[in-house]
Amino acid sequence: MGAAAQFGIFATVLGALTLNYFGLISFTLPQAAAIGIIGGADGPTAIYLSGKLAPELLGAIAVAAYSYMALVPLIQPPIMRALTSEKERKIRMVQLRTVSKREKILFPVVLLLLVALLLPDAAPLLGMFCFGNLMRESGVVERLSDTVQNGLINIVTIFLGLSVGAKLVADKFLQPQTLGILLLGVIAFGIGTAAGVLMAKLLNLCSKNKINPLIGSAGVSAVPMAARVSNKVGLESDAQNFLLMHAMGPNVAGVIGSAIAAGVMLKYVLAM
Repeated sequence: MGAAAQFGIFATVLGALTLNYFGLISFTLPQAAAIGIIGGADGPTAIYLSGKLAPELLGAIAVAAYSYMALVPLIQPPIMRALTSEKERKIRMVQLRTVSKREKILFPVVLLLLVALLLPDAAPLLGMFCFGNLMRESGVVERLSDTVQNGLINIVTIFLGLSVGAKLVADKFLQPQTLGILLLGVIAFGIGTAAGVLMAKLLNLCSKNKINPLIGSAGVSAVPMAARVSNKVGLESDAQNFLLMHAMGPNVAGVIGSAIAAGVMLKYVLAM
């Protein structure tokens, strides 16, 4: 489901190239790839990829990515309701199994090794994810983990906002391309949400334990907002059906999937 939700990224790349083909808005292939990553709903990934492929669009892409991440509670629910029946929204999933400490520690290590070997371009993105995860789960660097989760993240957020804001000069931001980016961004979110829900429904055809299709929308990696939206829509149909922890699975998978999608585009677009 996390992988399916990344379909919005590649569909948006094609959409941007289609606009260019018909002469509506001019986008190059690197610019189209940078715009497409908005559909991953991952701000740092969008900034990283646009900085590599289309630095002239970095400000507009960052604004679109973070704006639509904040609007997830408005964008996703209508799509989720349209693609699911009342009966499907009431599906109760089985209790999650307990994950051992060894599994929690091995997960980031194995993930990083696989990515570094198979797709080195995505290693910087997933490396940071794995490093933070390992610090937290190992339990042996509590002071460093606490600093990273609180003080450091706040400082980085401030400087990130200032540096992105510095890119938003009027002559580069107030252009027809910006409107195209905003339009393509919301389309990317919509397609990603729909693809995740439809993948969950497809998995139900061959799964013994039924999956509530609502958690498929959490494959759009706005963490943890997308998972909370899945839980909220589920509670509307059944006040005792708590989907939050089930939805966090596709949500984290979406984070990994969007970083891998960015790595794929970096590798192949830069090679062209």
